[in-house]
Amino acid sequence: MGRLKVYLGAAPGVGKTYRMLDEARRRADRGTDVVVAYVECHKRPHTLAKLAGLEVLPRAQRTYRGGEFEEMDLDGVLERRPGVAVVDELAHSNIPGGRHAKRWQDIEELLAAGIDVVTAVNIQHLESLKDVVEKITRVPQQENVPDEVVRRAHEIELVDMPAPALRRRMAHGNIYAPEKVDAALANYFRVGNLTALRELALLWVADSVDDALQKYRFEHGIDRVWETRERVVVALTGGPEGETLIRRAARIADRSVGGDLLAVHVARSDGLAAGSSPAALARQRALVESLGGSYHSVVGDDIATALLEFARAENATQLVVGTSSRGRLERFVTGRGIGETIVALSGDIDVHMVTHERAGRGRQLPSRRRTLSTRRLIAGPVVGLVLPVLLTLLLDGTRGTLNLTSEALLFLLAVVAVACVGGVVSAVVASITASLLLNYWFMPPVGQFTFSDVNSVLATVVFAVVAGTVAAVVDRSLRLSRRSARATAEAETLSSLAGSIVRGDQAIPALLERTRETFGMDSAELTSAPVTDTAAVQVPIGEEAHLVLRGRTLPSSERKVLAAFAAHVTVAVERAQLAEAAAEIEPVRAADRMRTALLAAVSHDLRTPLAAGWAAIASLRSRDVEFTDEDRDELLATADESMARLGRLIDNLLDMSRLQAGALNLNLRATALEEVLPTALESLPPQSRVDIPCLNAVPAVLADPPLLERVVANLLSNAARHTPPDRAVLLTASTLDDRVEVRVIDRGPGLPAEDRERAFVPFQRLGDTDNTTGVGLGLALARGLTEAMSGTLTPEDTPGGGLTMVLSLPAADLAH
Repeated sequence: MGRLKVYLGAAPGVGKTYRMLDEARRRADRGTDVVVAYVECHKRPHTLAKLAGLEVLPRAQRTYRGGEFEEMDLDGVLERRPGVAVVDELAHSNIPGGRHAKRWQDIEELLAAGIDVVTAVNIQHLESLKDVVEKITRVPQQENVPDEVVRRAHEIELVDMPAPALRRRMAHGNIYAPEKVDAALANYFRVGNLTALRELALLWVADSVDDALQKYRFEHGIDRVWETRERVVVALTGGPEGETLIRRAARIADRSVGGDLLAVHVARSDGLAAGSSPAALARQRALVESLGGSYHSVVGDDIATALLEFARAENATQLVVGTSSRGRLERFVTGRGIGETIVALSGDIDVHMVTHERAGRGRQLPSRRRTLSTRRLIAGPVVGLVLPVLLTLLLDGTRGTLNLTSEALLFLLAVVAVACVGGVVSAVVASITASLLLNYWFMPPVGQFTFSDVNSVLATVVFAVVAGTVAAVVDRSLRLSRRSARATAEAETLSSLAGSIVRGDQAIPALLERTRETFGMDSAELTSAPVTDTAAVQVPIGEEAHLVLRGRTLPSSERKVLAAFAAHVTVAVERAQLAEAAAEIEPVRAADRMRTALLAAVSHDLRTPLAAGWAAIASLRSRDVEFTDEDRDELLATADESMARLGRLIDNLLDMSRLQAGALNLNLRATALEEVLPTALESLPPQSRVDIPCLNAVPAVLADPPLLERVVANLLSNAARHTPPDRAVLLTASTLDDRVEVRVIDRGPGLPAEDRERAFVPFQRLGDTDNTTGVGLGLALARGLTEAMSGTLTPEDTPGGGLTMVLSLPAADLAH
């Protein structure tokens, strides 16, 4: 398997290709077999100079829709089989005709063949940042590469440059041709855009480095915290104090650049999470995510241990917990709480004990999940021995004050108390101790054991029966509470999982990661067959897959919850399969809907021009009426206009049908806007006014001339229809990056943002009541034809009112 090195930049022109070729020259100088499989230098002299002395492989020629294009010759590289191949533009979309749709897929084939690859990509082409970049720059990204492809690289090197320096390079002509500099500096290469893109690149690389660090720590068994970046973990119990803790933790994380906020809730069966509210947890999760943090749920029987294990696994530097809500008496009885335990065991993790309004006020509801701790199991028998002795000393000091009945009742009360605290064993110890002390010290004859008296025997039996009964009740309630607690913990965990799925986190990798995290395992994966590792936990998923977890041994109680997780993974797998099947069916359904709409349009909207044309021709052919020359000319003009409208409608319908069927043939070539504008203007009504500034400085575009003329004509027609008679439609053009943007600007009422995409739906007039204006295909056809030519068509607000249609197409001199 070959090794991949990626040069990542924030924007075009930062020097990725230059650095990539510089790396190739260094490797070649060291004796490595290096070839340049594909590089775009964009006529930059310094970059072209770096090609000198390097072997450049010929490119493959592709013919697509009448145009000739150059692509990397994948088969040629595989046949040449170099040690290192330099392949530029990782996110590039290949011209149809090769084996793969994307260049990153070509690179993966080279890597599989054992060839090392050096490549480059800009941050705006990463799939996860597509929408973010579009919001910042207002430029849609047509070419994207999955983040995972870049993350799998053995080496990622950031090519960085401050925004002012990059703009200076642009102004000096080191990136684009001089005629494109002004437009680029005023649009995509604004300081704000470049600064934001630079921050995205830095943060993405930082996350990638952090993933590599976490992997290294796991592989080398390093569990101590390395404070490379601030990670703040906040512990949530589901109580009302959670929002206070979250906001405090968020402020701590915000104090450092790139700080992470992680909220964690421990679902367990030891009864320490009394008062947990699923509704409160749901609100707190929403708050965490709104603050940019992430929510996690783990299973553990000891909350302090579970929290610290999670924090260390995430390499957390700080842990935020709330101060105890137990009252003083409860703290005195039960001893050290969760917070104190965490502080004692935290090691190099800083612990913040945050006070809140419920601190020290006790739990909101009595715990119904109380279980016996190890300390209580040990202390119970000791108390069963000591408490009766202390009571004996107390009563002996007040001898004569109480009668035997009262003394016996006090001993009985002590036995009941011990039974409640320590369970069955403690109750037996206490009952034996109390009966013996009562018999020796308080039953006559005092000072000796007497069991011949009926009263003595009865007292001993009563003590034993009462103690046994109380202990049995306590033991049964504890068992029931354990079951209830386990069921509650399982319900909390499954509720959290279900919530993730409802929110859209149902992707199989996300579910596997959540399963691994919830059960505290080292890894979780899907395999096609059972594994031979006996230490792994395996659960069947459907008929052909298995969920395999590696790490600790799971008790049977947690395996039941794991089975529920496995069921969710099964559903996710089936859903993915159904989605693939639906994706295959959707084009057929779309074509069927289009055919239905076409038939409806033909049966209704074509009737008006046909009727008008027939009426005019029938009138001219009539011999019963004598027409003047003016009347005859008017009828001929009506017939001509009707037939022209009919021809345009039929052309639109046929083009839309061919476009939907994928049968539209393109002849892409360098096309000047001046070549198509005259014909497009002729199709407008005579009263339409269009202003067009000088277009001499605008380069030619890569387009099919007749189809481009149809696009421009439809856009101008739509703009003219909505522009007031006293105003003119404005058509301008400029360059941005390697594309040409044509703007058709009207001064009409405009469109609300929520209706803009509907404007491109076939047969949609958006409120037009005049059915004679057409079948509503103009904008739909314009966008379809534009996208077929690798362009985009997007609406924008016109400053001062109106709508601007932005047609973006590749510039012919930069297209490849």
